[in-house]
Amino acid sequence: MGDQSRSLSGLNVLVTGAASGMGRATAEIFANEGAKVAVTDFSREGAEAVAESIRKTGGQAKAWRLDVSDKNEIASVVDAMVAEFGGIDALINNAGISGFVPIDDPKYDEVWDRLVPVLLTAQQRMIRAVLPHLRKSKSPRIVNIASTEALGATAMDSVYAAAKAGVTGLTRALAVELGREGITVNCICPGPIATGMTEAIPDEAKQKYAKRRTAMGRYGRPEEVAHITVSLCMPAASYITGVTIPVDGGLMARNA
Repeated sequence: MGDQSRSLSGLNVLVTGAASGMGRATAEIFANEGAKVAVTDFSREGAEAVAESIRKTGGQAKAWRLDVSDKNEIASVVDAMVAEFGGIDALINNAGISGFVPIDDPKYDEVWDRLVPVLLTAQQRMIRAVLPHLRKSKSPRIVNIASTEALGATAMDSVYAAAKAGVTGLTRALAVELGREGITVNCICPGPIATGMTEAIPDEAKQKYAKRRTAMGRYGRPEEVAHITVSLCMPAASYITGVTIPVDGGLMARNA
């Protein structure tokens, strides 16, 4: 079987947007599997709370405040993580925000300028910052979090959809560019997931949408996305790269 291990023990993992939702679930599952986790988030308090929770259950984690739209903060946090952990084996580009706006709204440019730096530009900056360290890893992994909005869009969500489609393109291109170095680059597209980003939607509306649109008839849980993300970072997942995986309860499979 060679080095095709399913163990994550001892790997150093950086997760952005890890204070809540899918990011928190991802950080916790990595830690449960023995990885050392850099818990980063725009909210310092949120990141520290997650890291402390992980440590209380026997895991290894340290928190950093990170605004992914600030390239100087990215460089600083990456340097600090390497100094603390000794390297980086996996990057999970999870941080995200949302914003609905009609194409002819006077505030469209404002929403674009707020979302795109976080949803798309930050992902390439994070990758470029960690790349020298991934090149030293025996099991280098990049997982970019996009959305099913990149695959089938919603009205008044064109900024978010465009940015997330950019993530899928970035994933494919970098998988080709970095493949000969053994660095895998994959993308997860979550569908309707019960997170802070969707909690403002009334429960009745969620249930109606899920029953109408998904094969499973329900919203997903953050950990159901996180487990797929974690699986892509196993040493054994060394021949999976350049793919976009919907984790959507069958939303993209359903015609009616």
